[in-house]
Amino acid sequence: MTITSFSSMDQSTKEQWMTIAHETMANQPRVAEQLLGMVESLADITDGFSVDQKTHSLQTATRALESGADEEVVVAALLHDVGKLISVPNHPRIAAEILRPYVRNEVFWMIAAHQDFQGRHYYQHLGMDPNLREQHRGQEWYALAEQFADDWDQTSFDPSFQSRSLDEFAPMVRRVFSSPHSL
Repeated sequence: MTITSFSSMDQSTKEQWMTIAHETMANQPRVAEQLLGMVESLADITDGFSVDQKTHSLQTATRALESGADEEVVVAALLHDVGKLISVPNHPRIAAEILRPYVRNEVFWMIAAHQDFQGRHYYQHLGMDPNLREQHRGQEWYALAEQFADDWDQTSFDPSFQSRSLDEFAPMVRRVFSSPHSL
């Protein structure tokens, strides 16, 4: 590993930034490993649900995979709630921003807006508007977000459901996070 010597960015050189870029790309596999660890950590969060958040994430990803979703969508389904490790109220945006450089735009928005779509199934119990998804109608990603929320996410709190293991999803996570599409 090569280490640069500048103490502030305004003192850096192009050569140093090429070193940093090289080292960053060489270490890209750590991103997938950190995210797999985050999914594992979701086992510590139940918050009153019938299953922990790791189990919920595995169920959601399993349903997406078994429905024929592509790899980016399956990985996003697996990671959709990792933001809960930091903050529950804005967890969709946290997860979506983690995914953003690695997935296409519709997958980013599927995760970013998933709470608005899922609200149809329970917001009325909290005195909230269950039709928040309507603000997104007409977006190119609307149908995918609807499928995610209605068919995979909101149905994945079943203690008897047999999910695939995190180990089965790990190669997909590693492929999706092997290289960013954009920054």
